[in-house]
Amino acid sequence: MKVKILVDSTADVPFSWMEKYDMDSIPLYVVWEDGKSEPDERKPEEIMNFYKRIREAGSVPKTSQPSVEDFKKRYLKYKEEGYDAVLVLTLSSKLSGTYNSAVLASKEVDIPVYVVDTLLASGAIPLPARVAREMLENGATIEEVLKKLDERMKNKDFKAIFYVSDFDYLVKGGRVSKFQGFVGNLLKIRVCLHIENGELIPYRKVRGDKKAIEALIEKLREDTPEGSKLRVIGVHADNEAGVVELLNALRRSYEVVDEIISTMGKVITTHVGPGTVGFGIEVLERKR
Repeated sequence: MKVKILVDSTADVPFSWMEKYDMDSIPLYVVWEDGKSEPDERKPEEIMNFYKRIREAGSVPKTSQPSVEDFKKRYLKYKEEGYDAVLVLTLSSKLSGTYNSAVLASKEVDIPVYVVDTLLASGAIPLPARVAREMLENGATIEEVLKKLDERMKNKDFKAIFYVSDFDYLVKGGRVSKFQGFVGNLLKIRVCLHIENGELIPYRKVRGDKKAIEALIEKLREDTPEGSKLRVIGVHADNEAGVVELLNALRRSYEVVDEIISTMGKVITTHVGPGTVGFGIEVLERKR
């Protein structure tokens, strides 16, 4: 079978992976205060320009999910291109209605579409997508791929952990109720977060990038012992130096067999703000 893998634009897919793993990205939307909407496309020059604009903006824009019609058009496009099926991996359904749009659209087309709620976000989503492609290339069926992804997600083999440099973006984005105890005097404070059961959870606030990096690796250490074998996507929103420092620290504690750096897209950056640094982790083997 010829299978197209589709993620949404909150999956911070490394640009080189699109062609390499035959992936595509469907955009969510950024809606500015004046009502103008723009798609969150995975284009390097657009993302870099967005970092500048959001830093200078007087208010944080809103975001919206792809419509059912957006997904439907993509599915039909892939059918016309000769694909036999579509595998969709979306942002956590607890953070967005994107999963629901993908499922509803799948019922309106005559090409098989399989939709997976990853319960993840950002740099963690491309990792199971790559696993799916590798399995398909080795002759696995879609059903076998879905079963393996489900097993590995339940085993917490995929993780998203990061810190934000400007907590104000999360506050302005209307997520204050989920972050009780973290709002206050946050000058120079880095707030560390991770995704657990599909929810965005803050777990520590520290001063400075160095302590934030230590806190991220401590969180990983909770169920992934030092020396474990990992594949990693380092992600950042206009803070490449920060993500390089994070990856250097990670290699001192873990066996990183594959790593790449990717930029955060417009929608993710809208919620977490420029300066954010983190990683998507795939645990290949936990050290015993």
